[in-house]
Amino acid sequence: MLDKISPNMMLIASTVVAIGMGILVTMVRAKAAKRPASVKKILLPPMFMSTGALMFIFPYFRVTLMEFIEAIGVGMLFSIVLIWTSKFERRDGEIYLKQSKAFIFILFGLLIVRIVGKIILSSTIDIGALSGMFWILAFGMIVPWRIAMYLQYKKIQNKKEKVSVL
Repeated sequence: MLDKISPNMMLIASTVVAIGMGILVTMVRAKAAKRPASVKKILLPPMFMSTGALMFIFPYFRVTLMEFIEAIGVGMLFSIVLIWTSKFERRDGEIYLKQSKAFIFILFGLLIVRIVGKIILSSTIDIGALSGMFWILAFGMIVPWRIAMYLQYKKIQNKKEKVSVL
């Protein structure tokens, strides 16, 4: 079925979806800063995203071990920038994600790098494997980022508990 769609059309469609997801993440992030954070809000996104691994059931999306290592490595590298811009603060007795003006620019910068990379790599890597690689890259980016957010959240939460005990 997917073989009947031209690689160029799939590249265009996946780029449009990536841009849409970037806009959606920006809007969700802006809303999240207005409400208190929670462990559930931090850890659920990677769990929901993990269902995307079901794409690898289909041979069309499978990647080689080297492609997997490259994608996960780039994702983890990109996560460093997201970790750097995600900080929590205590306000009104609650823990909130701090608004970072740099986050939106970094998010769209990473998105542009991904799109350019996808366009360049689409000439040498099959579009199905490339889709798999970019899912791995995104997952390799979100998991370390969310783990770092969780650890930072727990650190701030534990500070409050220590202060309360004293």
